[in-house]
Amino acid sequence: MLGSLALLSLWMTSCDRAPSTPSAKSEAETTPKEAVTPQTPTPRPPVTAVEPGDDQLPQALALKSEGKTREARALLQEIAANGNTSDKALAALGEINTQILFTPTPAPEKVEYTVEAGDSLDKIAKRFGTTIELIKESNGLTRDLIRVGDRLRVYQGHFAVDISKTANALTLTDNGKFFKRYRVGTGQFSKTPEGEFKITSRIEHPPWYRADGRTIPYGDPENILGTHWLGINVPGYGIHGTWDTNSIGKQSSAGCVRLLNDEVAELYVILPIGTPVIIHE
Repeated sequence: MLGSLALLSLWMTSCDRAPSTPSAKSEAETTPKEAVTPQTPTPRPPVTAVEPGDDQLPQALALKSEGKTREARALLQEIAANGNTSDKALAALGEINTQILFTPTPAPEKVEYTVEAGDSLDKIAKRFGTTIELIKESNGLTRDLIRVGDRLRVYQGHFAVDISKTANALTLTDNGKFFKRYRVGTGQFSKTPEGEFKITSRIEHPPWYRADGRTIPYGDPENILGTHWLGINVPGYGIHGTWDTNSIGKQSSAGCVRLLNDEVAELYVILPIGTPVIIHE
């Protein structure tokens, strides 16, 4: 929030004085005095409004550039909590959050887990409310095969999605705290539904089922759904990718929420079935 400075001016007046009675003036009073050149007041420097945490932002960015991701993240979270929602601060925090999420870097949200007999990535993902893809990526796994005794770091997050149709922005939160922000395209004439929903389907390389009954397979130039689909509990609506980069940041779709393919692929890895989604004006 922008701070402001109220400038107070003190006005002096002689209205509360009784008028003096005329009297003979002394020599000192009638002797002309030297003219005094009025002093020009020194102008004060303009007051610049400072965003909360702006003084800490350079320090946080320096820590980030030095590879001190955990320290930079903690400081950026503090800056965001203090009310600094500048694009630079939030972009840096989002970048660090995903860097920690997608690598074996230790974090308070990560659980150390040792694979037991009967485990599979699917069972572990469901146990911790995450996705198979995130477990694999954050632990550097290239296959679904795991063995008893393998040690994993599992991110136990509580992600939620907030979509603003006015701002054409998707904000990802974890435990109610800012995680990352994405630019999106939404429906023309406010066709994107509003309310509280949840993710009910996750599809990589989705086919597109047209209104006329035709099915357009993934890879066909006519398929408008991009590389990934995250369906919500409103038939026919969801979050998906696009090759039409010019549609991002605009109300341009038939009602779905669209992102750049790289970014919807990132959300696909992060968000499990059941993730809350709020869409509002």
